[in-house]
Amino acid sequence: MQQQIQFYEQKLSYEIDSSDLYKAIQNNSDYIIIDTRQPSGYEKEHIPGAINLPHRDMNEETTRHLNKSKTYVCYCDGIGCNASTKGALNMTKLGFNVKELMGGIEWWKFDGYDTEGSHQSKNSTFGCTC
Repeated sequence: MQQQIQFYEQKLSYEIDSSDLYKAIQNNSDYIIIDTRQPSGYEKEHIPGAINLPHRDMNEETTRHLNKSKTYVCYCDGIGCNASTKGALNMTKLGFNVKELMGGIEWWKFDGYDTEGSHQSKNSTFGCTC
């Protein structure tokens, strides 16, 4: 049983869901949100306040300006995309504290949160029930 407890504790330390991220943003947490997709996806639609740093471009030079005392939350399109996982791995290898947003921008919108960009969405009617 102890192994299983440790597994779930570790999982929660590496992932965050939309509801918890939204609450953290509202409370001015030390989370920095990274859209790990290419600029075209970011320009079309992204989580408010997110920065665009495609996973393929993450290296010491492109992350030099980032504060390593913050926690970075990586996201991508959703469960059919692994750009957030690649981004989280890259950022961790570069020495950053990282979490991955479960479900990406699709679950963010599914839970009713706004997006910004040329195809932004405003409050869906669902809302998270967890």
